[in-house]
Amino acid sequence: MPAQLHSLLPDVIAIARRAGMAIMPYFRGVYATAHKEDHSPVTDADHAADAVIKPALAALLPGVPVVTEESVAAAPTPEALAQARYWLVDPLDGTKEFVADREDFTVNIALVEARRPILGVLHVPARGLTYAAAGPGTAVKIVGEGPPRPIAARAAPAEGLVVAYSRSHDKRHDIEQFLAGYRVAERVIMGSAAKFGLIAEGRADLYPRFGPTSEWDTAAGQAILEAAGGSVTDRAGAPLAYGKPGFLNPSFVAKGRG
Repeated sequence: MPAQLHSLLPDVIAIARRAGMAIMPYFRGVYATAHKEDHSPVTDADHAADAVIKPALAALLPGVPVVTEESVAAAPTPEALAQARYWLVDPLDGTKEFVADREDFTVNIALVEARRPILGVLHVPARGLTYAAAGPGTAVKIVGEGPPRPIAARAAPAEGLVVAYSRSHDKRHDIEQFLAGYRVAERVIMGSAAKFGLIAEGRADLYPRFGPTSEWDTAAGQAILEAAGGSVTDRAGAPLAYGKPGFLNPSFVAKGRG
C-alpha cells in the first residue's frame, strides 16, 4: 500500500497544479461571485478548479468516489463513506483570501481511507509552492519547477513557538485563552490550509482552530503534517477523523513534533 500510494503523488501533484493554472487567470481579475447557504463566497475560479480536478481524479482511480466542496450535494453521505476510500477535495481553499487579492489560497486534494487521510497535496498557485505526502516520512515541498525537497516538522523551539492562525474565522478570545499556556515567539496570520504546510516544513509550530471548518479544509494538510512528524487532533487529543456528519470538523489543534 505505501508504495502504491507514493506512486500516485506525481499525478495528484500535476492535477493540483493544473487546477491552480485554471484559477490564476481569475486572480485579481474579473469573475462572478456568489454566496452559499453558509454565506461563504464561491467564485468562477472555484468552479474552474473543480472542473479540472473531478474528472482527473476519477480517471486516476476509477470507481473511487470524488467528493469536492463544490459538488458535495451529489456525493455519498459521510456515513456511507466512513469505511471507504475516497478523494476529498477543496478546489479553492481560502476563497475569502482570493477575493481579497491575497495569495494564501490553496488547492487541497486528499485521499481518505477508513476515516484517515492517507495522501495529501496542497498547492499554493499564487506562490508556486506545493506540499505533498503519502505516508510517514514522505512529506516534500516543491518550489516552482524545482525538485521535491524532503521536509519535517520541528520540535518546539526553546525561545518560543511560531503560531499560525486564521484571519477571518477563528474565535480570537478562545485562541488567546489557549495560547496562555504556551511561550509564543511569533504569530503568523494566514488564510487557507497553507498553515499546515508551514508547520510541516518547520517554519511554524502550532495552529489552533476553534472556528468552523469542513473536512475538505483539513484532510490534505493533515496527511502532509502527519507524514512530516506532526499531528492534528481534536481538543481531547484524538487524531482528527473523517466521515463525520455533514463533513464538519470539531475544533482542532495542528502542531509540530512533541
